[in-house]
Amino acid sequence: MKYKVYQGNIDGKGKKLAIVISRFNNFISKNLLEGAIDCLVRHNVEEKDIEVYYVPGSFEIPQTANILAKADKYDGIVCLGAVIRGETPHFDYVSSEVSKGIAKITLDTNVPVGFGIITADSTEQAIDRAGTKSGNKGYSASETVLELMNLFSKMNS
Repeated sequence: MKYKVYQGNIDGKGKKLAIVISRFNNFISKNLLEGAIDCLVRHNVEEKDIEVYYVPGSFEIPQTANILAKADKYDGIVCLGAVIRGETPHFDYVSSEVSKGIAKITLDTNVPVGFGIITADSTEQAIDRAGTKSGNKGYSASETVLELMNLFSKMNS
């Protein structure tokens, strides 16, 4: 039996993207932003087609991304931030709500959204995941969005 396979390629030519980024833990998120933009530009997105929206913290990312997704202005959205565990349960609440909020946007709008939110037990872990030892989660979130944009366009044609 023969079957068809659909896959998205990682090419952003002619695409317009928004990046929503948290200012809190900026020493981490700025590296995520550099990785995200590097990925997009390397894969044919023109810099003029990338718009960056700064929000106070990670908790505000889903609401902002939701507004942008519903604006029908962007082909994809990349969400970037870092939530680092502290001595209170605040980490658990914020990381959970950010994850649920971003997932809801993807289901409600069908706009590809990249999850570049680092949730780490320590500052060292966050730094590693923002480009030193474990790759750059901003870069990989952008790759994901590019691939999904192309896959979804094949599904809709």
